[in-house]
Amino acid sequence: MDHAAHHTSTAHDHAAYEAHADQGGRRPGGATWGAAAKATLHCLTGCAIGEILGMVIGTALMWGNVATMILAIALAFVFGYSFTLFAVRKAGLDFKTAVKVALAADTVSIVVMELVDNGIIALVPGAMDAHLSDTLFWTSLLGGFVIAFLLTTPVNKWMIGRGKGHAVVHAYH
Repeated sequence: MDHAAHHTSTAHDHAAYEAHADQGGRRPGGATWGAAAKATLHCLTGCAIGEILGMVIGTALMWGNVATMILAIALAFVFGYSFTLFAVRKAGLDFKTAVKVALAADTVSIVVMELVDNGIIALVPGAMDAHLSDTLFWTSLLGGFVIAFLLTTPVNKWMIGRGKGHAVVHAYH
């Protein structure tokens, strides 16, 4: 096969290729760290709201550690999905399609984030038994969010670069 013909036109002009990058800095087959961090922060916001609300409710009701953690994780998924769901509904998608987009966009990110965050809380001595007024409660929870963000961002970058995860949502912005 003669490949010389492919290199004689401006089709391989790298400046033109760079100019076609969209506003998020993504190009076909690639993803920027900024796009990945933004997707992770979006996911983390919903997860954090749900997780904190679940921990507060479970602790206030004096539930056990397992029941409180289950509630916190469930609410993290609910709030994590809802942020994307509302955004794509606002873009005009019907509810069924919006749910599919939210599930495709956020599931892996939320799972990784929840595994890391809750794993850290479970591993910090005394964190599971700390009360809302204890510094240990908040430092372990917030520290878990920071580490979850740092570990989930590369996962999101990898997924966006392959047209998965939050890349699915970008088709509706």
